Amino acid sequence: MIKEFSFKKFGNLEFSKSSVQNDTLNKINEHIKVLFIPQKAIIQVDFQEIEMKTDTLLFINPYVIVKPCETIGGQLMHFNKDFYCVEIHDHEVACDGILYNNVFEIPFINLNEEQSADIQKIISDIQSELKNEDSGTEEMLRTLLKLIILKSTRIWKQQHQLADNIQQADVQFLRKFSKLVEQHFKTLHTVADYADLLCITPKNLSKKISLVSKDTPNEIIKNRIILESKRLLVHTTMSVKEIAYTLNYEDDAYFVRFFTKHTGISPTSFRKQF
Repeated sequence: MIKEFSFKKFGNLEFSKSSVQNDTLNKINEHIKVLFIPQKAIIQVDFQEIEMKTDTLLFINPYVIVKPCETIGGQLMHFNKDFYCVEIHDHEVACDGILYNNVFEIPFINLNEEQSADIQKIISDIQSELKNEDSGTEEMLRTLLKLIILKSTRIWKQQHQLADNIQQADVQFLRKFSKLVEQHFKTLHTVADYADLLCITPKNLSKKISLVSKDTPNEIIKNRIILESKRLLVHTTMSVKEIAYTLNYEDDAYFVRFFTKHTGISPTSFRKQF
């Protein structure tokens, strides 16, 4: 079910192997998503299969490809930026964008039984509200969505033990770097490029990132380029040469070597595989 309020869109659908078709997900590809996935379910997020050890919430940015592999009873809430702009609203409610400005890991929240019951109650309220037609429906849906984001942010901070200000500052720096990578990965490929944007040395950048991430800055940059390469190979008809050019590689042979080195398979073989 989906509601439209002028240009604002918000919807909810069952996310299970039997009920979700690819064309359904393609229609909401540009939407921001919140996924509730039950324990032991298996889903695919950008070519990576993940089995849920607990009931779990995932926060999915636009154009990230998600598929229910072995999933029963999942729920997907989706909305466009006109309905709820993450950058604006997360600042308003002090969420700091932790759940959506996060290119260095898939942002998911493991829920215990009490937390899961709480979230499922809110999802049930959303489903009931979607059936309403009164003047308060839009704001009620936005409030319920904001409640999920607020509760999830609190759980995420607890799970990552963000208690002291120093740790929080380190995470904020990682998020800032992460956001820059998301904005510039198609044109800027080196750690030095991002160190310049942050007005620090490459060595200092690597040191600061190592405090809160298992991946180095170089790995974060390269992983984002590889992910975009995979998306373009699978979901467009662009040639390998066109993809290389899009990602600012003038030498497509170098791009092929780069892709093969990091994935163990050539771009052409990867495209055939998927």
